[in-house]
Amino acid sequence: MPKVQTVLDAMRTSLTLIFLLYASFRDYKTREVSNSVWIFFAPIALTLTFLEIYLYQFSQLLLYGICFGLTAAFAIILFYSGGFGGADAKALMCLALALPFHPENSFKPISGEISPISQAFFPITVFSNSVLLAAMTAVYMFLRNIIWHKKTGRKLFEEHKNESFGRKILVLITGYKVSVDRLKEKWHSYPLEDVKGNVETEFQRKLVVIPKDEERTAIVERLANAVEAGKIQNNVWATPGLPMLIFITVGLIIALLFGDIVWICIRFLLG
Repeated sequence: MPKVQTVLDAMRTSLTLIFLLYASFRDYKTREVSNSVWIFFAPIALTLTFLEIYLYQFSQLLLYGICFGLTAAFAIILFYSGGFGGADAKALMCLALALPFHPENSFKPISGEISPISQAFFPITVFSNSVLLAAMTAVYMFLRNIIWHKKTGRKLFEEHKNESFGRKILVLITGYKVSVDRLKEKWHSYPLEDVKGNVETEFQRKLVVIPKDEERTAIVERLANAVEAGKIQNNVWATPGLPMLIFITVGLIIALLFGDIVWICIRFLLG
């Protein structure tokens, strides 16, 4: 294998790790990542990847375009459906520019096996790894809520009796009870319930499955008014607002070191 190709492979991988680690740090500290990060990252990633494919793997140029197109479409759909933040979507698209295929020249999984998905659509492997990691937090949320229930002796949804079972389960594994005052202080936490109507007369309380940034302040204010008016207790459902970029970065590291977790599990189950 040409030495230059190995160097380009290592450069693309290192560049991606550096940018994602920095973006993850900013996501953790402020829950915001400047667009300049992606504006700077994208053209460098495109140049290095195109150069390597053009010089050594020209037959994969079309697959590169398909990989980026599908990844971009997937990221945009997730963003507009509320499943992804803007920075998360941009990170996934930049990942498709930098590492469309598993960089086996510089990183080989410990298992020595690269899944078919990783060979053609590496960003999807990273995404699936990150989703599995994020899903593990559901176990923590569930256990925390059970402990709260046992400790206080109160029902988890005593004021949401008319909500569907599905909504209750989603809230149970994505959030926990906090005081409204605490919710005000933790700007990166999002309320998972809202109140509608006039708190002085008729009043309706409902669970919110997909919280949105632009609605947070107004919802917190309504909840605070309801608590002050004595309409609800000073404990409401909220979610910490998971920094998905951290999961994407860790998902990439796992993909490089261990491979496609979903593929590994399938191979294990099938023997």
